[in-house]
Amino acid sequence: MTVAVEGVATGGEGVARAPDGRVLFVPGALPGERVEVEITDVRRRHGRARLIAVVEASGHRVDPPCPHVGAGCGGCDWQHVDATLADALRLRIVADALERIGGLRSAPVEAAPPIASEGRTTVRAAVTDGRAGFRRRRSHDVLTVDSCRVAHPLVEEVLVDGRFGAADEVVIRVGARTGDRMVVLDPAADGRVTVPDDVAVVSRADPASDAVLHEDIAGRRWRVSARSFLQPSPEAADALVAEVGAAIDQVAGRSGRLIDLAAGIGLFAGSVADGFDDVVAVERAPSAVADARVNLPSGVQVEEVRFERWGPRPAGCVVADPPRAGLDRDGVDRVAATGAPVVVLVSCDAAALGRDAGLLVGAGYRLERCRVLDLFPGTSRVEVVSAFRLG
Repeated sequence: MTVAVEGVATGGEGVARAPDGRVLFVPGALPGERVEVEITDVRRRHGRARLIAVVEASGHRVDPPCPHVGAGCGGCDWQHVDATLADALRLRIVADALERIGGLRSAPVEAAPPIASEGRTTVRAAVTDGRAGFRRRRSHDVLTVDSCRVAHPLVEEVLVDGRFGAADEVVIRVGARTGDRMVVLDPAADGRVTVPDDVAVVSRADPASDAVLHEDIAGRRWRVSARSFLQPSPEAADALVAEVGAAIDQVAGRSGRLIDLAAGIGLFAGSVADGFDDVVAVERAPSAVADARVNLPSGVQVEEVRFERWGPRPAGCVVADPPRAGLDRDGVDRVAATGAPVVVLVSCDAAALGRDAGLLVGAGYRLERCRVLDLFPGTSRVEVVSAFRLG
C-alpha cells in the first residue's frame, strides 16, 4: 500500500497510518513523504512495514554517503537524512517523549552546538570467517566492509584489515588522543588473530587478560578498562562534560556534596567537582570502579553498588548517567531522597528520559534545561542533558 508519513517515532522510524487507522512504523521513511510499503507485522493497535519505494520524497532526503548502506548495512539508520532535518527530528523525538510519556508540555528542549569529531573510537562488529563487519538491517547476516566513514581512522584500520579467528564478535577501542588501541574478542582469541603490533588483544571471557587504554578528556588523562564504558569519542565526552557543568551552574551553582550516580570511570566526578565540598561516585561495574579509583583524587568516595540499591545521603547536586533503561522509579526514589536542589540527568534514550522526567517532576522537581546532543552522526540516536530544580 501507499501511505503518507506523518511523523517520526522514538527509534527514528517514520510514522504513518494504514487505511484502517492503525499506526505503521516504517524504517527509512521521512515525515512529509509518500511511500510504498509492505506490511511485515500486525498488532492490535499498530503494525510494522518495510519501505519498498519512495513515491514523493522529502526535500531533506539525500543519497547515503556510505556505499555500504545500499548493500544493507544496519550500522547507521539516518544516512539518508540531511543534517538540518536530522537535528530537527531529534528535537521532536525528545519533546514528544517528554510530553507523551512524561506529561511535560512545552519542555525547554534545544539543540547543543555541533560536535566536530574524527569518528567513533569504539565500534562493535560481528565476525564471519575471521573478518569483521556489521549486521544487515533487521538480520543476523554479516556484511563485511572495506571502509567505515563513521569510525575513527585508528579503528577503521583494525576493522578492515584485522583478522579475528574464531571469534563471533569483536569490540575495537582506541584512545584517539593517546594512540592506545585494543580489541576485545568474544569468545576467546585463538592463534589466527592478526592485528597491528600496537593493538592489545583481550578475551571478553577471561578477566585475567584484561587490558586498559588511556584517553585525554576535559584537559586530563583517564584510564579505561576493556570492559568499561566510554563515550563514542573524546570530543563527545568533552561536550558532555561542558553541558553537565553548564547545567549545574545555570540551575543552582556548586555547593555541598556532589553525587555522581552511575559514575562509570568517574568522568563527571573528576571533571565538574570544583566548588563542591566533597564527592561520591556510585558505580556497579567492577572494571569501571577500578578505573574510577585510579582516575579520581583520593578524597573521592567510590562506592561499588547498583544505583537502585544505593543508600541515599544529603547532596547539593546529583549527576546521573544511567544505562539506556534510565533511572526508573527505584533510581528516581534514590535521587529524590538526597534532597539535592539540582539534578542533572544524562539520557541516551528518549523514552527513558520521558519516563524519568515524569517521575522527577512527580517527586517535586521542575525541568529547567534540556539540551540534545548529536554524538552519533548518521543515526537517530540521541544524547540529552537535562537539569531539574527542586521546588
